[in-house]
Amino acid sequence: MSRTEKAQQRNVNRSREQGCSKEVVTDADTSMSEEDDKITKVNSLVPLSKATSASNDPQKKKTPERGNWTGKYDFLLSLLGYSVGLGNVWRFPYLAYNNGGGAFLIPFCIMLGIAGLPLMFMELSFGQFAGLGPVALYENFCPLMCGLGYGMILVSTVVMLYYNQIIAWTLFYMYASFTTSELPWQSCDPEWSTNFCYSYVEADMCAATNGTYYLKICYDETMINDDDQRLNITRWANTVHKRPPAEEYFKYYVLGLSTGIDKTGNIKLSLAICLLVAWIIVFLCLCKGVQSSGKVVYFTALFPYVVLVILFIRGVTLPGASTGILFYLTPDWTQLWNAQVWGDAAVQIFFALSPAWGGLITLSSYNKFHNNCFRDSMIVAFCNIATSFFAGLVIFSIIGFLAHELNEDVQNVVDQGAGLAFIVYPEVVTRLPIAPFWSILFFIMLLTLGLDSQFALMETVTTAILDKYPKLRQLKIWVVLTVAILGYLGGLCFTTNSGMYWLQLMDKYAANWSVLLIAILECTLISWVYGSDRFLNDIQSMIGKRSKTWNQFWSWMWMAITPLTLLFILLFNWFDYKPTEYGHYVYPMWAEAVGWIIGLLPVLVIVITAIRQICSAPDNLTFVEKITLLSRPTTKWGPAGTPLDLNDQTNCGYENVPSNVVLVNGLSANGNGTRVTFENEDEGLQL
Repeated sequence: MSRTEKAQQRNVNRSREQGCSKEVVTDADTSMSEEDDKITKVNSLVPLSKATSASNDPQKKKTPERGNWTGKYDFLLSLLGYSVGLGNVWRFPYLAYNNGGGAFLIPFCIMLGIAGLPLMFMELSFGQFAGLGPVALYENFCPLMCGLGYGMILVSTVVMLYYNQIIAWTLFYMYASFTTSELPWQSCDPEWSTNFCYSYVEADMCAATNGTYYLKICYDETMINDDDQRLNITRWANTVHKRPPAEEYFKYYVLGLSTGIDKTGNIKLSLAICLLVAWIIVFLCLCKGVQSSGKVVYFTALFPYVVLVILFIRGVTLPGASTGILFYLTPDWTQLWNAQVWGDAAVQIFFALSPAWGGLITLSSYNKFHNNCFRDSMIVAFCNIATSFFAGLVIFSIIGFLAHELNEDVQNVVDQGAGLAFIVYPEVVTRLPIAPFWSILFFIMLLTLGLDSQFALMETVTTAILDKYPKLRQLKIWVVLTVAILGYLGGLCFTTNSGMYWLQLMDKYAANWSVLLIAILECTLISWVYGSDRFLNDIQSMIGKRSKTWNQFWSWMWMAITPLTLLFILLFNWFDYKPTEYGHYVYPMWAEAVGWIIGLLPVLVIVITAIRQICSAPDNLTFVEKITLLSRPTTKWGPAGTPLDLNDQTNCGYENVPSNVVLVNGLSANGNGTRVTFENEDEGLQL
């Protein structure tokens, strides 16, 4: 036996005596072999002990820690606030009414189970296992597809810009509700209203004097000379298009809306100030990262439920509320055979939970390694459905009251999105006693719902920067401040007279089909390239061993059912494509082209980074070998904590073996060039 073989055998025997069956080659023995037998130098060294590696690397000592959630429920409430947002209040009720009422809950729940929940669980597990944001995670996990992380950050950045503008509108309405005893949109103020503004208060006063209210003028008997003129005015008054004061207040006073996207106009100072306040709030809540935002979410995530309960109690006591609720709940079972209904349900649940934006990965990356992310996924998924359904009851009780007051059918007053939040509801509160109180309450609810989502979007962007450049973690406050300043400057375009048109364009294209493509690629990469069984083992190393049925269920979900469902949603979006509109305004072709470019950017980033990675791979490899190499995790990929032993065996440590290394491309203990393997070795290291 040669001297090299004897040295390696002594090391193996020493490891076995310590209770381990792993074959380890130490640096000392390797050096001895190199001196005596001139063995080829090892090509790749993979540290097995993080503590040992860190202690020998002075650079790592200087790298500040990322930090973790400090409270028991910080992560759960942050996740709840991120997933339950404005869409649950101002979009789901409209979709339910439009797609079969109560019957819409069936496709909604099914789509949650086969698309929303699997993606949420996958991303939460992914981020928690690696303890990294999306950019750093994908650089380590799959260098070929590292563009996925950059694509996610790009989506979150664009959404972050216009989402804070919605928060700015909310602040504007809160201020207006605080400063006056009578809500400013209660009547048609000549400063901002047109002749088509129809004040129901003034119309009722006019009717009390037997007059006819037409184009903001009350025509009584003293102003009408003959019967023909009286009949003409009455006919005109019944056929003219009437705009409620709340609509004109929002469009012409708050927004100063121009006639088209090409009519930019000026920056509205009032909106610019509100946007500045919104960014200051976001900065103050995130300046210390998850340590500060984790405390704020105890209020912002829970307060909307308090307001919803108060509004529900008030709403069901209003006249006409039962009509609105019945209109919302009455099921139309024939709608279940309509593909549009299933498409709307899939799109709503996908964008409600916000997978593939990077936010879920970012939030979970600050978890403790053994946090039960599966339980958190189930809780948030259930809360999402319950909140959406309950918000529908609240909104339709109020809309039923408005329909009763206006003597209109419910379908004629229902709306969604900004129209519901800033036109329909403000119009309703003018008819309630103590109107400013109910207005303030509603807009505080919108503010807290919006802030939670904005926190996650902002945290996603800043985490990507800090993970890419770890030394900047010591300057976290300055990084957050810089992002906030740039975000404010980028959002100023939404405060111009054409800002609403740009916001609608961004909202349609920034986080639509490109996000679906990212989700499909992500699902395929994890379940097929990395391996669903391998990924499930990683998950169980965090939350504990689960049953065979549990493993098979999630494996089939990620490998087949969820990607196919996402493909259905993507195709549905493409087939259902319609040019962008805002009210009766149709966007010009150049604006549509800008929208498509915005939507294509995340996909282009993925393609460009993949090409760049292939070009930078070793030249001596073939194209297929380059793809294969770049599709594997790097040596930096691995768990952020100590994995559980799924086989309940004695955990073998390496504290007593100095400077342990795995010979990835070197020689094994018997010197025949075979790779050294371990019984419980992390597959992420098998390169």
